[in-house]
Amino acid sequence: MIKVFGHKAPDTDSTGSPIIWAWYLNEVRKTPAKPVLLGEPNTEAAWLLTRWGIEKPEIIADVAAGEKCVIVDTNNPAELPASINDADVLEIIDHHMLAGGIKTRTPINITVRPLACTATIMHDLIGDDLARAPEAIKAAMLTCILSDTLEFRSPTTTAHDKAVAEKLAADLGISIPDYAAEMFAAKSDVSAFGEDALLRMDSKEYELGGKQLRVSVLETTAPQVLLDRKDALMAAMPGVAKADGADEVLLFIVDILNEQATLLVPNDFVKTVAEKSFNATVTGDTVLLPGIMSRKKQIIPALAV
Repeated sequence: MIKVFGHKAPDTDSTGSPIIWAWYLNEVRKTPAKPVLLGEPNTEAAWLLTRWGIEKPEIIADVAAGEKCVIVDTNNPAELPASINDADVLEIIDHHMLAGGIKTRTPINITVRPLACTATIMHDLIGDDLARAPEAIKAAMLTCILSDTLEFRSPTTTAHDKAVAEKLAADLGISIPDYAAEMFAAKSDVSAFGEDALLRMDSKEYELGGKQLRVSVLETTAPQVLLDRKDALMAAMPGVAKADGADEVLLFIVDILNEQATLLVPNDFVKTVAEKSFNATVTGDTVLLPGIMSRKKQIIPALAV
């Protein structure tokens, strides 16, 4: 049985894409496979599962030596099970920059394309066989694309991502604006989560100037709800950093509708990063970054000290 999984702290793409590809392996390639997750899905991803009646995949902590797996939506060992290089990785499907460090036992299929979403790549790889997919699989694909593109607002969006999403929505009889509004409402409802969970909910590990960073992003249509918790979030950062083996936590609150981000600035290090990375002037414990929407395209590549 092949395990298909994405990155830790699974967002919508890392929840939906394993489900899509496991369906394809089982139903088209006739190869036994199952989707699994490396943590609890975020609120939007959990909404996707409920909305379309999809069973939540099993959550795993690690993989066994020799276990067959397919990696989607990442190629970074820091975001994968600790024993990933002991497993038998069969394939990688991703849309991020190459991180390096994954070892395989044999040559494998690797598909990495500069698109906004892993599910868009899967749409192309599956091809005409997608016509056989049940409604829930097509809906998962649409949801992943709308999530990763922030309903086409993100600068990572390509014309192809948009065309695929519009085709899927037409097939499903879905209004994209109405459906995206439901998605983003689910994404924005974080009332049940404590500060530690919010700082880890959508985060990536990154090294900058010899420091290990946890770069966290919270995308929302209600940024003030999170900003009202600013003091508690900043107070939780040192504990989260220490527990996760990081030096600092950077938290960007992305305002989906106004297409901007607010970076919390708890100390002089983050202030320096904000000023050097985004040509910003920091005068308090937050800084507004107009036009900043994408961690992959606008935040990570810009980080400097």
